[in-house]
Amino acid sequence: MPKNVKQELSTVVPGANHRERILKAAMVLLAKGGRDALTTRAVAEAARVQPPILYRLFKDKAGLLNAVGEHGFGVYMAKKRSPVDTEDPVEALRAGWRLHVQFGLTHPELYLLMYADPHPGAESLAAERSHRILLEHMHRVAVVGRLRVSEERAARLFHAAACGMVMTLLEMKSDLRDMTLSDAACDAALAAIVVDAPMLQAPAIASVATTLRALVVSVDEPQRTKVFTKAEHALLIEWLDRLA
Repeated sequence: MPKNVKQELSTVVPGANHRERILKAAMVLLAKGGRDALTTRAVAEAARVQPPILYRLFKDKAGLLNAVGEHGFGVYMAKKRSPVDTEDPVEALRAGWRLHVQFGLTHPELYLLMYADPHPGAESLAAERSHRILLEHMHRVAVVGRLRVSEERAARLFHAAACGMVMTLLEMKSDLRDMTLSDAACDAALAAIVVDAPMLQAPAIASVATTLRALVVSVDEPQRTKVFTKAEHALLIEWLDRLA
């Protein structure tokens, strides 16, 4: 095992619980040797636990990789939750894009494990939380009348564009990366989902429906029930979803 890896593994606290030690050891091995370094034997040895403990906690290598990916999402979302110094929800999206790209380039092996190994029809709990955070941002854009498409569609498109940009940059040598590509891709993604001015100034059915839906669901339930019954509210949301 390389000396620098041994030095980092020395920070794995012996007294910590087994799961914590295994995940920390796996993160170190992943950063230094990529996904191929995450053999169950290597991780167990690095975490100073017996292999049966690893299998008891994660069942198999696939379970271990999934847990490491979820742990990585936690690291990413902790950064993503950092306050953004702007009240403009569109600028907040731009700042989130930069953070996403920076995270991918700073932690390439972790990023590839998190985003380059999807399982059709199955999404980790951490990935779901990440998607909900992005939906929250899209909701803020919709409330001010600047979302061109539905919140769900906007979130999926923006996420896909950001992931594709990171993958493209990772293919380049670090000293040859053109970061203006990222800015251009962000501008293109934003142009596809937002408008320069609130659409209520120039009504379009889909945009107005998206904005109205965002405003309706933002109202507290006690206030909402003064206007609509639960059935009426659900029907209104269904109609607005169709229009959006």
